[in-house]
Amino acid sequence: MKTEIIQSLTRSFEDHAQQTETGVEYWLARDLQHLLGYGEWRNFNTAISKAKTACEGSGHPAADHFVGVNKMVDLGSGSQRQIDDLMLTRYACYLIAQNGDPRKQEIAFAQTYFAIQTRRAELIEQRLLEAERINARKKLGATEKELSTVIFEQTGGNQNFAVIRSKGDHALFGKTTQAMKAQWQVPDSRPLADFAPTIILKAKDFAAEITVFNAREHGMKTESAISREHVTNNQAVRNTLLERGIRPESLPPAEDVKKVERRLASEEKRSLKNPDTLLPEE
Repeated sequence: MKTEIIQSLTRSFEDHAQQTETGVEYWLARDLQHLLGYGEWRNFNTAISKAKTACEGSGHPAADHFVGVNKMVDLGSGSQRQIDDLMLTRYACYLIAQNGDPRKQEIAFAQTYFAIQTRRAELIEQRLLEAERINARKKLGATEKELSTVIFEQTGGNQNFAVIRSKGDHALFGKTTQAMKAQWQVPDSRPLADFAPTIILKAKDFAAEITVFNAREHGMKTESAISREHVTNNQAVRNTLLERGIRPESLPPAEDVKKVERRLASEEKRSLKNPDTLLPEE
């Protein structure tokens, strides 16, 4: 997500924030509907219902975070009519975003925006980039698992999967997996991918996806055939990167993805542990 888009979304969300007389920040659901990219209220209301259930499940009364209100809206005829709306705390907005359509870039932004207390766009951007890398690592893991399954289904064994993956690494980096581990100072017990930057994770995933597709499409029945396919795909991806001025073996390592994942989970848990409520405690 580009910086200018993040800054624009940040301004939009902040411009629609309101405050109660006691200083608690809230958003109106009808405003949030459009901020999150929903054209129809009934679709957005589905996410709200799921969010209320999640709120109760986390031990926070939904009534403290989803407060019903009415407001008048102008009609084309010049008259007005009353519609239902909701006052939503930051926590309620976060839960709605968590239960929204993940294909919408507004949802991806809001999940981070409402999870943290700061309003600094650059921190939001950093969190989004870290979350993107975590998701890319998970996606690569899922694709490699699928590749292992394809090898087993079509050849009757997958004991050489690690060898095929290493050959793919050699084709992508121009160096062996072990050489890249030494260069990036990756512990022997850890996968190289856990220290790869996002672009490399996506490059490896793309090459593996092509291998899976072609292995099935062309009915490859031997591990050597699948291995050749995987090498060819990684070489093609490498060539594309080189054409764009990106040399995979020259990129610096990224932070251990496991540490990043633990840090984000800890920060999110800390910021959401005691959310503000719209109703005063009795």
